Amino acid sequence: MALSHSVTTCLSLPVHYVICELGFEKKDTYDINNILSENGEVCWGAITEHVCYLESDQNVDYIKSIRSLGPVCESVNLHFKSLTKEQFVIQYALWFHWTNCTELFLEVFDVLQYTQTTEVALGLMKLTSCLERALGDVYLLIGKDCPFLLRDLLASEQLAVVFGQAVMNVLRVFIGSPYGLNLRNVLWHGFASPQEIPAKYCAMLLFLTAGLGQLLQTYLLQTKSTLVHRPYVIFVSLEELDVFPGKYLDHETLSIAEELVTLSSFVLKTMLPFWMAALTAFKQSRYADCVILLLPQLEVGLRLLFTTTNKCPNRLLTAEASAFYTTFDEMLAKHLDNEEINQLPAVLEEPAMASEFLWDFLNHQEGPRIRDHLSHGEINLKAFPREVANQIVAFAITLLCRFSDEDMLPFKEHVVIKPLMNCASCYRSRFHPISRLKKQVLKCMKSIHLWPELPMVPEEHIQTNKGLEGNAEPSTLILMISEIISQLQQYMPQNCYTSVDPINSVLTERWKFFFFWRLLVELCDTHICTLYSPRPVLEILAVLRKISAQCHQVSERVIASAELRYQQWMNKTLRSRQRHNYLRMLNSIKFLSPVLRLILVLITLELVNIHFVCKKNPFDYQQYIKFLKSVLQYTENLVTYASPDKNKWDETMELTNKALIKIRKISDRKLMLMQL
Repeated sequence: MALSHSVTTCLSLPVHYVICELGFEKKDTYDINNILSENGEVCWGAITEHVCYLESDQNVDYIKSIRSLGPVCESVNLHFKSLTKEQFVIQYALWFHWTNCTELFLEVFDVLQYTQTTEVALGLMKLTSCLERALGDVYLLIGKDCPFLLRDLLASEQLAVVFGQAVMNVLRVFIGSPYGLNLRNVLWHGFASPQEIPAKYCAMLLFLTAGLGQLLQTYLLQTKSTLVHRPYVIFVSLEELDVFPGKYLDHETLSIAEELVTLSSFVLKTMLPFWMAALTAFKQSRYADCVILLLPQLEVGLRLLFTTTNKCPNRLLTAEASAFYTTFDEMLAKHLDNEEINQLPAVLEEPAMASEFLWDFLNHQEGPRIRDHLSHGEINLKAFPREVANQIVAFAITLLCRFSDEDMLPFKEHVVIKPLMNCASCYRSRFHPISRLKKQVLKCMKSIHLWPELPMVPEEHIQTNKGLEGNAEPSTLILMISEIISQLQQYMPQNCYTSVDPINSVLTERWKFFFFWRLLVELCDTHICTLYSPRPVLEILAVLRKISAQCHQVSERVIASAELRYQQWMNKTLRSRQRHNYLRMLNSIKFLSPVLRLILVLITLELVNIHFVCKKNPFDYQQYIKFLKSVLQYTENLVTYASPDKNKWDETMELTNKALIKIRKISDRKLMLMQL
């Protein structure tokens, strides 16, 4: 990709003009005392008068406003440079408290003193994300559901009530509107290089944030309200994110990465400072800074690949205000906007499974959604986990290696790089609904495996107790389950086939569990395509996941009830009716365990064949989903009947009998996906 050497900017001519030139056209010297009173208050009226409006519809005239505000921004920047850190803290620190990120804003002041371009850009990215989060908290003083997009938040009536519409229009000149400077988006999407972001705009946003704090204090006093900050998002189950073990990112690996950055065709040369700053931040344990710097650069590199492979080099530049940016969402989509097939995933798929990794870490709702959470200020930057940074840095290194010249083979084969490449090549989605269902199934099976270990009263107590007879005996149900399992065996992997009845045999429960566990593991190990799942697939997955979740809930309730009731039985604290209910439960366990195993096998076999659902005609599809919903209804009823306040154990027999009849009928009609 020789293009990486020839591109000098990722800003289109109009956008470059707006950001880099427009605010410098007026050479006036602006007196800071016009917008800052003697007692340190921001004079908003003097700032808002620089916002110009179109005569036609009174909307903001962004071009004239940026031109007019240019000298004001320069004055603010010089004002901050004239202050010592102590003076700045005394005069402004109080007014940043409303953001819940005072320390971050003080750090931005430090950055402005030295005007190191990469640090200014990083400071601006952090400032805008934290400001957005704080404005969302203010929105919730009046509104209910905070808008997801910054532009919608800034245009909301709720913020206009608190701060005034004129003040919000000032903010929209700098962030949130594609017609303005749009500083947040051009940085977070990787369009601006470090030298293209004037420091004075960062200074102005710092100043405006303090001014917003002053206005907010007045509003809170007048309305006797209290600003409540939403809790930060916390990454849970970090072990699930451990694709690239942290031990691989030692000093030697990072040194090679720094060399790769200067050589790889994945890196635009104008963006080189961002890459080096990211690796430096990682070495300094500033993990949030590292990831904030790297994510836009991954987007830039992939955009370069996207435009090259799809032969649309014009999309490398920023879109105009009237068009969409080429962002991760579009680059990972199946089709281009002209309905042609997107070639980028094919380029990424074979070597690094990069598409699945990116979908997992950025897009899937149950994944970490790192970019969303960071860019919207939802994460405590000071507590950003190294485990997450490890993944982004290691993944970036694999892309640097993958998209490099042939003469860089020694790097790819290097003893510290090769393990990373191997991890990448083996990657499979972890957060797609298909992957989540696999995990649910195995977790549920582990829970059911605990049943034989549950403490139970002697068998003769169960058999001799009166009133346990239902409409269907456990043995009858077990026989039906056994017959259905036998019918399903032809669709199971050959190495899981057994001539022994895994339900109704005299073999131990341990052997039965081992059979089902091996079967489910084998099925869950089957690779199923996760990219671009069509709507019918996602609809079926949603139902299957609900069924699995209900099965797990039944199992957990049985375990909890069995342990509690046994203890009460031994302590002789159960009343007569409670004893009967307990014995009914023990009787029901005999068939509930096999039926739950059957359902898990059924939904996993359907999962393996999930893409065949697209072959069904509309009528058969409706019949099929109706059947799955009936199974879901059955499991939901089981959850209800197994609850401590219901204890309808006899009724579970009749429920199960009806459910098994439906399953057998659908199987006989060959309507299941595994039968297509």
